[in-house]
Amino acid sequence: MAKPFLLGVLGGMGPLATLDFQQKLLDATPADSDQQQLPSVVWNVPQVADRQKALAGRGPSPLPQLLLGIEKLNQAGVSHIVIPCNTAHHWFDELSYASAAPLLHIVDATLEGLVALPQKPQRVGLVATQGTLDAGWYQRALAQKGMEVLLPTADELQQWFVPGCYAVKRGALREGGELLSLQAQALLARGAEQLLLACTEVPLALRTVAAPFLSLTHDPAQLLAQRCAEIWLEYRHSYFPHTQSNNWNK
Repeated sequence: MAKPFLLGVLGGMGPLATLDFQQKLLDATPADSDQQQLPSVVWNVPQVADRQKALAGRGPSPLPQLLLGIEKLNQAGVSHIVIPCNTAHHWFDELSYASAAPLLHIVDATLEGLVALPQKPQRVGLVATQGTLDAGWYQRALAQKGMEVLLPTADELQQWFVPGCYAVKRGALREGGELLSLQAQALLARGAEQLLLACTEVPLALRTVAAPFLSLTHDPAQLLAQRCAEIWLEYRHSYFPHTQSNNWNK
């Protein structure tokens, strides 16, 4: 039998986004009982150095704390690991190398979800940190599928995105939602057909202010949760088709 499925979540970036991801996992998993839900171990430790400041050269690297989380999740016996933080994927290769359990990349899950849409968008606005924008993961992935990517300007990032993101981190979701709505609306005004919310704080904030354009958005964390649920269901159906429990501890 394959190693029992047990998802490891390397979270804490920020802690509210990690809790939101856990809700997304529940929403993505069809289940008739507790025992059919996706099993997970969550490392929701927020004492991770600021990823945005690290990549801007204004703070220490978060890699040591991320590696500690990877170590603890592997010690817990997880079969897969996900990171519900887009910017932290800058250290994805180092974390993958240090982990016995494979890491699922949020960009791969996002691309799978977008190409499965009945009608693929042609122009996508990308709402993300400067670090994620500089890495170019989403731009390259979307371009390979024939989608044009619209990016925030430097002024928009400084005036709206960065203060909006940090407002969410200090618990001011409405303030953050109002600022991030301005960023999103600017991309739509420049011709984006749909928006990719490639920062886990952004969907939380936009939901708080009931942004009228939410139907035009895609959430990579939600698409990652859906991919996790798909893997769990494949395992559940293959090894325990007639039971309610996956007996992962046996």
